[in-house]
Amino acid sequence: MALSISAPASSSLIPVSRQVGRWTSSASSAKPAVFNLRRPVIVARAGGGNAPSSPVDEVVTELDVVSSFSEIVPDTVVFDDFEKFAPTAATVSSSLLLGIVGLPDTKFKSAIDTALVDGECNAMEKPGDRMSCYLTKALGNVGAELSNQVPGRVSTEIDARLAYDTQGIIQRVHELLQIYNEHGVLSERLLFKIPATWQGIEASRLLESEGTQTHLTFVYSFAQAAAAAQAGASVVQIFVGRIRDWARNHSGDPEIDEALKKGEDAGLALVKKAYAYIHRNGYKTKLMAAAVRNKQDVFSLLGIDYIIAPVKILQSLDESVTDPDEKYGYVQRLTPSLDKMYNFTEEELVKWDQLSLAAAMGPAAEELLASGLEGYANQARRVEELFGKIWPPPNV
Repeated sequence: MALSISAPASSSLIPVSRQVGRWTSSASSAKPAVFNLRRPVIVARAGGGNAPSSPVDEVVTELDVVSSFSEIVPDTVVFDDFEKFAPTAATVSSSLLLGIVGLPDTKFKSAIDTALVDGECNAMEKPGDRMSCYLTKALGNVGAELSNQVPGRVSTEIDARLAYDTQGIIQRVHELLQIYNEHGVLSERLLFKIPATWQGIEASRLLESEGTQTHLTFVYSFAQAAAAAQAGASVVQIFVGRIRDWARNHSGDPEIDEALKKGEDAGLALVKKAYAYIHRNGYKTKLMAAAVRNKQDVFSLLGIDYIIAPVKILQSLDESVTDPDEKYGYVQRLTPSLDKMYNFTEEELVKWDQLSLAAAMGPAAEELLASGLEGYANQARRVEELFGKIWPPPNV
């Protein structure tokens, strides 16, 4: 999912040629979505693991500190919190569309209305195909509008119902690319968010080979993360808190049991191992941690490429003024040298394929992946049902 509270010039998510600007809206509520945020850059003190330096009398918060180590991605609601956290990039999803449809007045309504009178979609005989076409057009139209509001990349969710169809995923991405092209949005401004099934990973490999940037989500096992990195995915997203939740209520997953025996948090352990693997092998993949539950999670992830955190955690960090000389929580936990701590087995260093991935995923990854896919698919169906009720839209 383009991202950052702190937006260094070297950020891979924000084109250096674009200027950061603010975007506000009078809309007050909507369904959850993920936006990147902009924040003044804090220059880290030499030595990497210490808190950042600060001019005399300058107020330094915990948020300033953590955003000097990792790019922070707020998990917020559409249009809310923008005065405090100005977005630099965004994600467009079925969840976002549901929020837009539910608002009485928003600039994005016209993007959806335009999708619902699209001639290509209207010509389709089967109602299911027609509604799927409207969904794709709406995602592209809204994403194009968002690209005019934020300087960074827009990540577009690929329908979870295509999760086990490599060619279906690729076709959907190409359809979305065509919509963005018609709106004049360059491909370098785009990411495509794909479920990390084997078919999704293979689609990522093929798309990346043609220059299309992909973002693999629903990663709950080392095998998924390693296979995604081998495929060349631009971003891999691991859900730290969901893995922890599973571990608290279940047993019998070898990967999780191994972490628990070492006294480690299962979610954080997976992030560190995946980070070490990516850096040991020199893969281009950036790693993102999601489902962050508290501030300690954030401190434990310092140094990862991106951290998605709920706004309440970001507000707590922002309200906590800290002494720049305090070092208790400001140690970079993830560094490229982390790979020296891991002795990867021959099985973990294989060239992953569908059979080896299926054998290595374990019950936690299987259950969590299935649950995530079901939730996203249900959201897509809800959007199509709503489109069916309001089609054709009046007074376009």
